[in-house]
Amino acid sequence: MTSTDKKRVIVIDALNMFLRAYIVDPSLSSNGHPIGGIKGSFKILQKLVRMTKPNAVVIVWDGPNGSKKRRSMDKNYKSGRKPIRLNRAFHNLTEDEELHNKIWQQTRTIEYINEMPIVQIMLPEIEADDVIAHVCNLQHYSEWQKVIISNDKDFLQLCNDSTVLYRPTADELMNQKRVVEQYGVHPTNMALARAIVGDSSDNLKGIKGAGLVSVKKRLSFLASEKDYTIDDVIQFCENADSKIKFFSNIVEGQAIVEHNYKMMQLYSPQLSIQSKDFVKNSIENFECNFNNIEIIKKMRQDGFGELNWEDLRTHLNKIQADC
Repeated sequence: MTSTDKKRVIVIDALNMFLRAYIVDPSLSSNGHPIGGIKGSFKILQKLVRMTKPNAVVIVWDGPNGSKKRRSMDKNYKSGRKPIRLNRAFHNLTEDEELHNKIWQQTRTIEYINEMPIVQIMLPEIEADDVIAHVCNLQHYSEWQKVIISNDKDFLQLCNDSTVLYRPTADELMNQKRVVEQYGVHPTNMALARAIVGDSSDNLKGIKGAGLVSVKKRLSFLASEKDYTIDDVIQFCENADSKIKFFSNIVEGQAIVEHNYKMMQLYSPQLSIQSKDFVKNSIENFECNFNNIEIIKKMRQDGFGELNWEDLRTHLNKIQADC
């Protein structure tokens, strides 16, 4: 992690973190129940604080039912996602038991984190993406370095002088310069570029034949920090070589690009005034408590067995002392 004199807050995409743990960690409790999602989340948190040495941690969960606003714009948003494939050599639960266990593990993870000096936010019918974007824009953190922790490329658009994205699965730290170098698109224009390409994981169809590589090649001006609009891109494509289908496809698919942009952009998070106030108050009025005894009690109840989380515990003690 890059050094900085600024205070540092890590802002974690909670479901992204939990699912990585849940899928990969096969740990069983002393009672034979899967608890890898909980234990794995502890391990991930420990690794993250060891890497980043943050002054504060904010964890954001997707609200129940996902984004109401995005579903109102597109009823097929995120539909048809493939079921989770667990990295297991054995399956000792029925499909129904597995679902109940997953819900229990996620709920229990939230309960553990509630005992830590970590801000934890979940808003009904609001996606974590919008809350994370708003957290990074808060005046409270204006002089801090913000490190977003997620594999989601949507957060590339938020990279700037004080905000970076760490993508754990790829083990890559993306800042403004690296985004431009790797994708040929400035973060200011990343939502526009991805609106052209689409996102199959969210069931957002893009322009036929358009990928980030072709966008980098054909729309090289998007590498500039200038904030380009969809109209700028359409005008450029209309004046470009009409024999190249890439350009004509974008012109013909303008409505697709406009729709995708509304769905994907995080520059103006889709939060009500009340929701923004809730997030602001959650951070500014956070009671920075660390109930170590209650966490150990829960671990015994859940049959954790061995878990070395000393580095995490030490750092959380430091965060609490500095609050």
